[in-house]
Amino acid sequence: MINFPMQEFRYNSDLSGGSLLVRESRVIVELLLNNVTDSEWHQAVHVDNRLQKRSPATAKRLARVLRKRLNRLAPPFWYALRDGDDELATQIAFVAALDRNLLLVEFMETVVRDAFVLRAGALARYQWLDFLEDRAFRDPSIADLAEISKKKIGQVVFRMLAEVGLLQSTRTLKLQHIVVRPEVSSLLNSSHRDRIRACLNVSSANPG
Repeated sequence: MINFPMQEFRYNSDLSGGSLLVRESRVIVELLLNNVTDSEWHQAVHVDNRLQKRSPATAKRLARVLRKRLNRLAPPFWYALRDGDDELATQIAFVAALDRNLLLVEFMETVVRDAFVLRAGALARYQWLDFLEDRAFRDPSIADLAEISKKKIGQVVFRMLAEVGLLQSTRTLKLQHIVVRPEVSSLLNSSHRDRIRACLNVSSANPG
């Protein structure tokens, strides 16, 4: 019997790629809905600069990140993101980020949820670093990240939470309750994304 070596677990996170980027996500999802060709994609992102970025390299990087996030969702999510109001689009963008990043899901399930349950009132920046240290036992590559990279990823995570409304601001990190849109709940239920639905409802752990 041949024993094949077990593949090491990797979170494969794209959190350093950017926060929710709702406006840019609307552009990308429009391209996906139109099923554009490679040349049309290049025209929109690189030539027309539809993402409105200062350099082609930045536009290319963000387009790649957002495409990978949004490609994980079915077209009904895309329509809600493209056609919905800002709140709805933001929640869908957060769903895409969660679906692409198990690391973010686990942070929501542990640190953020506990903070609401314990009525902590606010998060602390060190909690992200402590969380990464804990997860390094599961994915050793995390321990190899430079301290500045860990902090940068944390900044993106806190910005996402502020954009979706779970934090009052990235300055105070004060927690606040959000109401998940029924359209989002319906899409998550129909696609059996129970963990992601629980992440969005994390503030309901605090009945106040």
